[in-house]
Amino acid sequence: MNIPTKKEAIKGAFFGAIVGDALCLGSHYEYDAQKIYEAYGRKPIEKFMSPGEMMGGETHGIGWGQRNYHPGKSAGGTTDYGDYNILVLEYLAAISDTPRPFNVANMIPHWMKRLENGWGSWICTMTKETYAQVRQGYPVERLGGISNAMAIRHVAAHGYYETEEELVDVARKTMFTHKNAEALGGGEFFARVTHRVLNGETPANAIEMVARQMGGFFSDKVSQAIAKYQEEADENSALHKELFSDDLAITSMARLWDIGRSEPIKVGKASPTEGTLPGAVYFILKYADKENGLIEALKANAMVGGDNASRSIAIGMVLGAYMGVNAIPNEFKQTLEQWEYCENLLNTLPLLKG
Repeated sequence: MNIPTKKEAIKGAFFGAIVGDALCLGSHYEYDAQKIYEAYGRKPIEKFMSPGEMMGGETHGIGWGQRNYHPGKSAGGTTDYGDYNILVLEYLAAISDTPRPFNVANMIPHWMKRLENGWGSWICTMTKETYAQVRQGYPVERLGGISNAMAIRHVAAHGYYETEEELVDVARKTMFTHKNAEALGGGEFFARVTHRVLNGETPANAIEMVARQMGGFFSDKVSQAIAKYQEEADENSALHKELFSDDLAITSMARLWDIGRSEPIKVGKASPTEGTLPGAVYFILKYADKENGLIEALKANAMVGGDNASRSIAIGMVLGAYMGVNAIPNEFKQTLEQWEYCENLLNTLPLLKG
């Protein structure tokens, strides 16, 4: 593997996340991996797709019903996870001339303007709740709801802030719509891992180091992911021999989801951090040392379905930091709707200027 420069690695982290998210647009919230596989011609996804493309224009979000979750988007666009990361990039670019600590209150007017003017993607319950709180005059420190869904939004900050603790601060603050400790900790976990990868650690080492540092829930979830990765990698295991081994691996790492008891759905494929974090770690470990590992990991994650977009941000950020922006094939650079727009903004950030 060619070792990327620091700038290539930072851009790789951002575009790895955004490309991964865009690859999920077509299957986001479809919980039937076999349906995705059949719809995509019994092979991994090869290009960006519009919401529900090849699947009747809708996906089956458990608890939310079958619908088009991103009605304003087309192939090459992003889900709400990608949108949030682009929104934070826009804010950071606007204050790039005089680097300063991240301030949620200063970003909120931009956030509200974006939500009110053709957002186009799914607006999650926590975003709706927080928007209502802002309109009611809540102070920043009281904003957010109790969702345990992991929503990483800080990827661009790796081009703005140099220290790990600054990045942890931004990771938590950009998730201002959430109060849940597991969700906020998930953002912190991947901020720390990505920072260490950008500074020379391998993904596996960074993941294990941060898991030991954070301990508790996060250490347990990483241990679970490592065990599942090793099981799937064992050519003699029953899991390895399954056609949908990734799907089975992801769904096996969390309890049954209450709302899905009438359907074969587990939290591992849904939004809660208890499934999203080990699911992302599983894909990172599986593909970190493979040729074309970044794009292959992002494709494999998209094919599993569920809340694959949430996992894609973490997977793309870490592996993109490891392999660099040049690991993204040209066809994805050329067909991602906002590649040039985002690259121009990235080039204004303190660590990417010049």
